[in-house]
Amino acid sequence: MNLLSIGGSDPSSGAGIQSDIKAFYSLNVHGLTVITAITGQNTSTFGMVEAVSQKILKNQLESILTDFKIEGIKIGMVFNSQIIKVIFNELKKLKIPIVVDPVIKSTTGGLLIEKSAIKDFQKYIIPLATIITPNKFEAEILSETKINSEKSFKKIAKTIQKMGSKNVVITGVKRKNNQILDFVLENNKSYSISGEFISRENHGSGCNYSAAILYALAKNKNIQESVKFAKEFTYKSIKNAKKVGKGIPVTYIQEKDEINSELLKAITEFVEIKNIYKNIPECQTNFVHSKENPKTINDIVGISGRIVKTGKEVTVAGNLTYGGSKHVATALLAISRKFPEIRSAINL
Repeated sequence: MNLLSIGGSDPSSGAGIQSDIKAFYSLNVHGLTVITAITGQNTSTFGMVEAVSQKILKNQLESILTDFKIEGIKIGMVFNSQIIKVIFNELKKLKIPIVVDPVIKSTTGGLLIEKSAIKDFQKYIIPLATIITPNKFEAEILSETKINSEKSFKKIAKTIQKMGSKNVVITGVKRKNNQILDFVLENNKSYSISGEFISRENHGSGCNYSAAILYALAKNKNIQESVKFAKEFTYKSIKNAKKVGKGIPVTYIQEKDEINSELLKAITEFVEIKNIYKNIPECQTNFVHSKENPKTINDIVGISGRIVKTGKEVTVAGNLTYGGSKHVATALLAISRKFPEIRSAINL
């Protein structure tokens, strides 16, 4: 799978395209990048911004889009109106998931978009979005409305949706009982998704969130599943944040779990087999892979849902997790006791 990040360069690798590359790598996908601006920043301070020329921006986009099959695009820092218009013209005809992360201000205080470009951002970038992921501050800027009550979440989300984004997620709208809520507005419904709140300033969580949503959408998850996946992914990155410089800790995505990665690769190849839907049984399919000498099903990675067929299409419904499968994992556990070299199983 190829995912493209369009955004600014952060030399500290805390945010921007460097952060997205780390996120994509951890999710076992190939990350491609198009740079819109070079920033001078670290974990303590924000220095200069220099936008790339329209000519090199267009050349980057054309180079990537003509060579690779892109399954999804994330748009982050765009900085000025010239950049915004080039991106719009190059992407407007694409029919793939596009996640817009409307970065306006860095954690260290730097402005990531010119004030004069916000109107063009609303006009050209927001309509490209399958989903837009502003935090509370960014949502207020884009809607020109203050969030001061629970009712205002929906009002502001609807205002942004009317600008053209199919779906809107406003992150961090409310904290209650050690939980933090994200407000989600889809085409015909709205709801909140909560998660544990970590009281820790960090650099990169917003980038991780939008990158994870893009990954989930490209994997054919629905909006609610994608937001839940991104929230869990981001929570782990904040929990594992490391103080690598003198200032704010940088979110840290744990090293890839090889068992998980091997199974993900195998599942990806499996669902792409021609006419594989004919082999999916009525009870649907699970695919599992274990550590060496597994003791329980918690040593075996499986799909928390199933590989399901819908007509002639095959979709992975659920996430990979240890203990995610019960029946197929139990069968593998029994077999591995006699044949320890067997570490994978699938039901067909």
